[in-house]
Amino acid sequence: MSRVEKPASLQRALADAVSDLQPQIVSALQELVRIPSQTGHEGLAQEAVAGLMRAHDLEIDIWEPDVAFLEPHAESVTLGSGFAGRPNVVGVYRGQGRGRSLILNGHIDTVELGDSSAWTHDPLGGDISQGRLYGRGASNMKGGVVANLFALRALRLAGFTPAGDVMVESTVSEEDGGAGALAAVLRGYVADGALISEPTNLAIVTAQGGALMFRLHVQGLSAHACVRDEGVSAVEKFSYLHQGLLAFENRRNDEITHPLYEGMRIKAPINVGIVRAGSWASSVPESLVAEGRAGLVPGEDLATFKTELANEIARLADADPWLRDNPPQVAWLDGQFAPAGVETDSPLVETLRHAWEATSSSPTRLEGVTYGADMRHFVNAGGVPCVMFGAGDVRLAHAPDESIPLEDLLTATLTTSVLIANWCGVA
Repeated sequence: MSRVEKPASLQRALADAVSDLQPQIVSALQELVRIPSQTGHEGLAQEAVAGLMRAHDLEIDIWEPDVAFLEPHAESVTLGSGFAGRPNVVGVYRGQGRGRSLILNGHIDTVELGDSSAWTHDPLGGDISQGRLYGRGASNMKGGVVANLFALRALRLAGFTPAGDVMVESTVSEEDGGAGALAAVLRGYVADGALISEPTNLAIVTAQGGALMFRLHVQGLSAHACVRDEGVSAVEKFSYLHQGLLAFENRRNDEITHPLYEGMRIKAPINVGIVRAGSWASSVPESLVAEGRAGLVPGEDLATFKTELANEIARLADADPWLRDNPPQVAWLDGQFAPAGVETDSPLVETLRHAWEATSSSPTRLEGVTYGADMRHFVNAGGVPCVMFGAGDVRLAHAPDESIPLEDLLTATLTTSVLIANWCGVA
């Protein structure tokens, strides 16, 4: 069967297959959610993923990313103490024809559980309540890993085989920069297209924002608190700089005209997440260190924006007599996220749109997101057209009671299965 023959019958067969696989899909996600896999500790969860891939008769490649191989890219990923016990897992189905190839990518690592008392469900329980499955990683993005695996499984269960190669990836270290996905690209896992099953609320995301991680050192002058006016508070000087950065964010927000970001309240957020200052409660703080994140949109260059941000801080400092003589220092941290995107009318996007329209009565939503993701590694390093599409809400991804609607998970699985058939062709 070609890509265009009998699409309605193929979609019905795939829908029936996904319905039949529902108990396995739910059980597999529960199993993965119950295995903690915070960034740096992904090994046990990857063993479970490898077991699923073996059960699905895929060729499996398991390897620990090589720090030396990634070193030239150290600014854009986090290498830390390395990847011992933290393997990537890729399952490959070799196409039975000459169809286009496709990568289905998901990351297995999660953020920390946080305060368990803030959860109404066990963060490692995989509980199901009112149609939602709860637990850390349920939506971001163990649900996506499961959807990718079972989308391919549904196609084969329905009696079809992809004409092109399909590579299902479960990668590590996405939360701190995406070293796992980049390692897969550098290992040679490239294709005619890629889908990352991030929790997009079933929107098709064709553009991801970027981010610069920065550290700001602010100098003050210590004095006893009883004569604080004889000192210079580094906290107060940082407060002035912080207000200036927020004004800079507002100006950028007005200047950004990317069509997918129209209507967003903050298109390229600047956030200060860590502030450390002072050494004694009754002393004027003589120094402060702040660490933050500055966002970019597709079309912006990391190096250019570094210069713009540093110049803005210098401009603010020049307007303050103390900071003019004691200029704040800016340093750039590892884990830089370049923005990335694909054209909204590209063949991959069009094929995914048709897959969505074939499986849902809701209109297609094309969106851009302000967060960084592994899309950039496929597009920028691998030259692979890439989109993001998946069940779940990114707003819950790092929050208590992270969860995923099971109905949406099945919809994502079915849509991805149709995408494989239409993109790769079926034999």
